[in-house]
Amino acid sequence: MDALVYYSKAEFIETDTGNKVSRRATIAGPQNIILGGKTIISSGAIIRGDLRRTGPGHAVVVSLGRYCLVGDGCIMRPPYKTYRGNFNYYPMKIGDHVHIGANSVIEAATIGNHVIIGKNCIVGKFTIIKDCAQVADNTVIPPNAVIPALALFAGSPGLR
Repeated sequence: MDALVYYSKAEFIETDTGNKVSRRATIAGPQNIILGGKTIISSGAIIRGDLRRTGPGHAVVVSLGRYCLVGDGCIMRPPYKTYRGNFNYYPMKIGDHVHIGANSVIEAATIGNHVIIGKNCIVGKFTIIKDCAQVADNTVIPPNAVIPALALFAGSPGLR
């Protein structure tokens, strides 16, 4: 079992639902980000909620479930593409009990429940990671990849 991790209460802001957000994290567009509860956003993490579709009805950009951990220096931004000449961002949904390691870059469309993403990983645009999957440290997942449930991906590009 891993050793307990202690943190400085002065470094984190705690919300009513138990989320802990580091004062050194960058949360752009917080009105477009949903934290499910008991989620920890570590220092240096960047979550881009300001990158969203224009127009009404597209408010939620990044949705994190309960008991998630976003590691130090992570960058999370919604996936984007140009379709018929129009540039659009698409929402990112992350399930419950998801651990994202330090210095990872995440542009996935969907991440399921109980997923572990290692340190220094790059998850490409519109990637779908199913429940209970694991991505090893230093892995590069190409855009539009689908990682099945209970799978372990490693390498560059990430393979089973």
